[in-house]
Amino acid sequence: MSKNVKTIVFSALCIALATVASMIKVFEFPTGGSITLCSMLFAALPGYFFGTGVGLAAGLAYGVLQFILGPYVLTPVQVILDYGAFAALGLAGLFSDKKRGLETGYIVGCIGRFCCSFLSGWVFFGEYAWAGWNPAAYSAVYNIIYIGAECVITLLILQIPAVRNALRQAKELVRR
Repeated sequence: MSKNVKTIVFSALCIALATVASMIKVFEFPTGGSITLCSMLFAALPGYFFGTGVGLAAGLAYGVLQFILGPYVLTPVQVILDYGAFAALGLAGLFSDKKRGLETGYIVGCIGRFCCSFLSGWVFFGEYAWAGWNPAAYSAVYNIIYIGAECVITLLILQIPAVRNALRQAKELVRR
């Protein structure tokens, strides 16, 4: 199998796993956002496996798929911020060859996604701010709750030796 075909196949598999995991909601907030079963990890894996360029493209593809499955549209800029934010998970590729690269890259990807979601929340959803809260503070807290919680849960799962070993073996397999 050629390297390009392998990259596409494994990236598509990761996007499919991320999509299925995104439907398994541990907690869903009434005004949007949810903590899922490691969906962001699966979306970050193409970057970790193949590098930043592939990761950004796969994250964007995942965001487009999320938009198709459950669109919420106020303006084109809001759509780009909310659904394009998943491309930031591809930043995991920046650390793909570093020690503890998956964890570091995943954190950076989550921060990137948070930044996009924070901007969207501040600009487009500020009217939903809790009583007495300004829109920026509301958006920061709201988004850090669900993105941060999923990030922490996933990082804990990545500390399980069997999970860490399985992902290391998967990376070795895709790089052959």
